[in-house]
Amino acid sequence: MSKLSKRLPDDYAVLLAEVKERIHSAQYEALKAVNKELVALYWDIGKLIAVRQTNADHGAAIAEQLAADLRQELPGVSGYSRRNVFYMREFYLAYCDLPKVQPLVAQIGWTHNLIILQRCKDPLEREFYIRMTRKFGWSKNVLTHQIENQSYKKTLLGQTNFDKALTPGQRAQAKLAVKDEYTFDFLEMGEEHSERELERALIARIEDFLRAMGGLFAFVGSQFRLAVDDKEYFIDLLLYHRRLKCLVAIELKIGEFQPEFVGKMQFYLAALDRQVREEGENTSIGIILCKEKNRTVVEYALHDARKPIGVATYRMVKHLPKELKGQLPSPAEIAQLLEGVE
Repeated sequence: MSKLSKRLPDDYAVLLAEVKERIHSAQYEALKAVNKELVALYWDIGKLIAVRQTNADHGAAIAEQLAADLRQELPGVSGYSRRNVFYMREFYLAYCDLPKVQPLVAQIGWTHNLIILQRCKDPLEREFYIRMTRKFGWSKNVLTHQIENQSYKKTLLGQTNFDKALTPGQRAQAKLAVKDEYTFDFLEMGEEHSERELERALIARIEDFLRAMGGLFAFVGSQFRLAVDDKEYFIDLLLYHRRLKCLVAIELKIGEFQPEFVGKMQFYLAALDRQVREEGENTSIGIILCKEKNRTVVEYALHDARKPIGVATYRMVKHLPKELKGQLPSPAEIAQLLEGVE
């Protein structure tokens, strides 16, 4: 131990941790501020180009020439490639008539904005991914994964009882955090497998599994033990959602959904809330993950359930079942749901 170390107080480690946290916080806030200014700048440039293209009718020539001149006038400054300048114009045109969305785009990174702009065409779908990226802090890879796996559709089709079982402050966020179907295309398993094999495969690829779940989930344990009187019960997978601040119990079923699964999940959630939930955490949520489900049977099974439960399916390929196409909520209902995401 050095002489300097001997003179330090016992709580120096706490002080160091607090200072590091403050530095990281300041760096993060600085990055957010820089990003906000950058996106605002690109918005203004896109607007200037769009207005002049409309008035002068010079088409793409203005953007192309502007990109070349900016690179010459500002050597060494990145962000003014021909392609990026074109995207600035597209970016402005995509959101200039959407006043509710305009403040949101500056709250996510420019690269995130480009991913959404290029991969999504529907305005409500774009708004969904903007809000979810901002809300759940999705990285570029997670955002891309969510879009490829059609999270927009699979989330809006979700079957839960959250409207009745959760407080107004939790509902929208929870509904957007639990999807109707999860894609585990990273698993190398045949169609025939046991629930235990599925559980082990998911744990072996835990990072991919948490990414598929949507981000901001933390792994708590598998076969999580609950003791009630002199009997033991085990939850297949237990996660924690950092933004929802609640435990999430997952039961894996390799067959079709059965109504009795809901009663078992309600028992698990009651035990978690009484024995495991910490002070300040919200009510635990359950996800019953099945290979198949009949939507009407699920609706009936959840009708009188008091604990918050969602019933979802899992697949190992990326596609939306044909029978669900065309069943999305109306644009007005989607807009109302998105409004609840702060």
